[in-house]
Amino acid sequence: MDLPTPARYLKPLKYQFDLVEYGKSAEPEVWAWAQSEQARQEIAGMRDSMLRQTYRLEPGAHPAAFEALHAAMAALEIEAPATLYQANDGTMNASLCYIPGEIHLIFYGPVLEKLSPRELLALMGHELAHYRLWSVDGGDFHHCSRILDHALSDPEATASHRETARLLSLHTELYADRGAALAAGEIAPAISVLVKIMTGIGTVDPDAYLRQAEELEARTATSEGVSHPETFLRARALDLWWRSDEALEDWLEQRLKGPLSIESLDLLRQCELTGMTRGFFARLLQDVPADESAAVLTQILRFFADFARDEEPLDLARIAAGKIDDPTRQYFIALICDCAMADPDARDVVMAAGLKIVQEIGALDLFRQALRRNLNWTKRMVDRLMAASREAA
Repeated sequence: MDLPTPARYLKPLKYQFDLVEYGKSAEPEVWAWAQSEQARQEIAGMRDSMLRQTYRLEPGAHPAAFEALHAAMAALEIEAPATLYQANDGTMNASLCYIPGEIHLIFYGPVLEKLSPRELLALMGHELAHYRLWSVDGGDFHHCSRILDHALSDPEATASHRETARLLSLHTELYADRGAALAAGEIAPAISVLVKIMTGIGTVDPDAYLRQAEELEARTATSEGVSHPETFLRARALDLWWRSDEALEDWLEQRLKGPLSIESLDLLRQCELTGMTRGFFARLLQDVPADESAAVLTQILRFFADFARDEEPLDLARIAAGKIDDPTRQYFIALICDCAMADPDARDVVMAAGLKIVQEIGALDLFRQALRRNLNWTKRMVDRLMAASREAA
């Protein structure tokens, strides 16, 4: 297979690009700090720490490791002085300690002895891909990662910060897996490394594991990984990418993030849900006559002080089944109830408008439950609303 150069082929994933764009626009002061001299000085202190806590490998004593390192660097078009270290941790693994302009790779357990030459090349490619990612575009992707690391260390870190950091880490590992495949020239060694590190087994059949991954994927909704996607998802993602599968982006959206959920919003989806909420209000108002919507509009202005009646209405396909989960559908239903209760005289009109929406998105049962649970409507009141809606239709 003739591989395109990494410059054209090994590109950050959409989520990574989107998060960098968000950081620059939403948090410019924090972004400026990440680029500051103080931040660079913090990174520089890592060298002494590695020398104190590890054994530094020399080329003469470990020629195979350095041969794989240099081959992977050439494959990924990386030029920088490199140092390798062996840590005293017994668990097989490897990591990159990122310092701009320098490569520092740390190996754990017997990983250098357990891998074949092709697998070692893939391992080097994986870790070097981290270096490549954090070095491109002026270090933007590394700035993003550092900002989230600092945010999580703050006692006031929110669930959205944690979810953002989790998703960024999952996407970063998939990017690094692609670097492993490019360095090895095929995906089999990259998959073997994943399985060996997960299990410690000495021999791996990558094709058999891909069949296992496909079987398991059918039973699993989204990744539950905290810092790394589950190995079977990583293998499937790598296989889809290597084959240039057109369904890859949709697959990643489904397997890494899943339906939009108000209970697990990252920073990007917070913005998305805010925009959807504005559009939802605009969609609801389409079926509320202007002479009956004054109080409703006042209620909406409590959410968005700059809201205008002529805003772009939400495409209801975005909140249909499969796009959002039930708690998020209940959130939109609660917005209908809030607007309906804003004006007793307009209540029935707003409820009828809301009913049209919930019927279109397939949330009628949730709507019935909300009316009885949250508004204490009797079954008779609910049935009357449904009957009036059928008659109007």
